[in-house]
Amino acid sequence: MKFGAHVSIVGGINQAPLRAHNLGCECFQIFSRSPRGGKPPELDNGIVESFLSECAKYKIAEHYIHTPYYINLCSEKKELRDSSIAIIREELERGSVLGAKYIMTHLGSSKGINREQAVKMIVEGLKKTIDSSGFSTQLLLENTAGQGATIGDSFEELAEILDGVRDSSIGICIDTAHLFAAGYDIRTKEKFKETLRVLSTTIGIEKIKLFHGNDSKIGLGERKDRHEHIGKGKIGIKGFKNIIKNPHFENINMIVETPPEKVGEDIKVLKDLRDK
Repeated sequence: MKFGAHVSIVGGINQAPLRAHNLGCECFQIFSRSPRGGKPPELDNGIVESFLSECAKYKIAEHYIHTPYYINLCSEKKELRDSSIAIIREELERGSVLGAKYIMTHLGSSKGINREQAVKMIVEGLKKTIDSSGFSTQLLLENTAGQGATIGDSFEELAEILDGVRDSSIGICIDTAHLFAAGYDIRTKEKFKETLRVLSTTIGIEKIKLFHGNDSKIGLGERKDRHEHIGKGKIGIKGFKNIIKNPHFENINMIVETPPEKVGEDIKVLKDLRDK
């Protein structure tokens, strides 16, 4: 397992590898565009070559892209659903140009419609994003904390979506803070084993391709998305140790999305857990 962080692209995407290196990252994640809207920065040959050269310089072989926050594949508004599909496809294309291994996306909120219909909308939307795509970058769906009407907080719901899309190229990104907030306990060996059992009988362990490693400011099952530094929140060090030391996950990387002032310390903590 390698560890990294979400880093800024201020000043250009080609600035991200150095920022990742300075934090001690072995991999990293970026937004390829503003997460809140607007036209994405152009990926001309010079920028792409510089980005890839910087990745090679700092010996960072894997990087990932997070889609914008406003993605909603189950919105009441057709124009938002359609634009979400278009942006995910665009990010898959941009990721392929940048050599990103994965892009990950939230699925959206079902506010105003029932969840059954929302899941159907998401399945249809995802089918359109990957229809004859030919992208080298793989799409991952991120679990949610269950806040409000967001979709994807339970393993069963994510499994239903995967089963509906029926495309082996789609995987899952597990955010540990979201997992805990949604009611899945990983703090003890016994609780972690039970969570792993449910995961294996629904989504399937083989579908997990990436972790977002975040401790949680809020308690088990409180259904809010509040990230905390590793070992400083309600999950605690033992929960992360359970994931890192599990042989199923030894080749699955972890990206930290904690408050930026101590991200480097979080990466060091995780490395120490791995290397001891």
